[in-house]
Amino acid sequence: MDSKTFLAIDVGASGGRHILGWLEDGKLLTEEVYRFPNGMTQIGKHLCWDTDALFEEILTGLKKCADLGKIPASVGIDTWGVDFVLLDKNDNIIGPAIAYRDNRTDGIDSEVNKFISESDLYARAGIQKMLINTIYQLMAIKVQTPDHLERATHLLMMPDYLHYRLCGVKKNEYTIASTSALLNAKEKTWDDDIIGRCGFPRDIFGELVPAGTILGGFTEEIKIAVGFDSKVIMPPSHDTASAFLAVPTKSDRSVYISSGTWSLMGVELSEPITSEASRAANLTNEGGYEYRYRYLKNIAGMWLIQSIHKEIGNNISYIDLAVLARNSECDSIIDVNEDRFTAPDSMVSAIREACRESGQEEPVELGDVARCIYRSLAVLYAQTMKGLQELTGIEFDSVNIIGGGSQNAYVNDLTAEACGLPVYAGPAEGTALGNIASQMIALDVLPDLEAARKVIRKSFDIREILPG
Repeated sequence: MDSKTFLAIDVGASGGRHILGWLEDGKLLTEEVYRFPNGMTQIGKHLCWDTDALFEEILTGLKKCADLGKIPASVGIDTWGVDFVLLDKNDNIIGPAIAYRDNRTDGIDSEVNKFISESDLYARAGIQKMLINTIYQLMAIKVQTPDHLERATHLLMMPDYLHYRLCGVKKNEYTIASTSALLNAKEKTWDDDIIGRCGFPRDIFGELVPAGTILGGFTEEIKIAVGFDSKVIMPPSHDTASAFLAVPTKSDRSVYISSGTWSLMGVELSEPITSEASRAANLTNEGGYEYRYRYLKNIAGMWLIQSIHKEIGNNISYIDLAVLARNSECDSIIDVNEDRFTAPDSMVSAIREACRESGQEEPVELGDVARCIYRSLAVLYAQTMKGLQELTGIEFDSVNIIGGGSQNAYVNDLTAEACGLPVYAGPAEGTALGNIASQMIALDVLPDLEAARKVIRKSFDIREILPG
């Protein structure tokens, strides 16, 4: 085994993993050393993240590395996008860390529109309109709890904050900041015009640094707590940015899908597309590794299936759900991105209601509901691919699916059929692999992005699914 190992701490909305990676005989090998649950909790009227509990899980995983005698040369954290914390002058979080699925942003777009139109905002930031975006969450704070903004000295996106807790250095990493709709897409910097028009305090937006930035070692407190020291390196800290880094594509005409709670479908571009046609298609220009652009669409993804799995008490496996779906004959289709599916009391009821309202067959059995979700995803993938082709001028020749959803053979089959293209599925741990690879590049273990993708392609089984 190579003397250097690298630790990716991949934190999702429903759980996190500590995954060690190292090079051996020219291949990237990995080992999961710790897994933990994550989720939103109700605090008063709001859905929130328990940041202290989350950080304790991060420390527990680091201690597990020490127990195993596998001390990483470096550590990097990635998370979901848009969510953030505000810190006061003593570096304490102001108020609860409210989660993106909370309803505090309902209708808040009208407040933002008073200061900047949707077309102007998109032309500058290039970010798909979603009420979960940081700009809308910040406006909700300005309207509902203005004293929080008045007391704030720093805004840190979630992985920025967790990195700060490890090493004591406060920086804003580019890829995660790009999900805020507060960056200028072309300039790759905080957009002072957007921030100023919205009336947000400019000084809370700190230094913006690229993925691969080495922040330093653990604080003395963390060294004592976990029993060792490591370099803290900011990977592409938006999980999708790390996932896109790890796509082992052989073609520059492949469309990517990072499939998990969300499905992020798109391509890498060297320049953003912020036209009115792009805005109408609700496509987004998120920041990628080495300042590439991830031109993509956010699709609700496996969230609907995960919600059903939880709703029925986890009494059936995801594999069994896919089997039931294959055996169903229900042909109803829904728009998985509808607001009604964001956080319903009952996902099953919300899906049945949507089908009734559209005059379609109501899914009765569990397999019918699952088939409706899976087929709807595949249809939306095909529609999104068509829109991407029209706006980029790229004639796609394949689909690369990475992330946990790449293991769902039924969805892969449906996607190949709907898109009419071969699908290449895997690796499942795309986000962690991209996180690890970026650390290896930062420490000169791998020379560059091209080398990293070659190693990943060589190291993992990629399954080919042909249409028909």
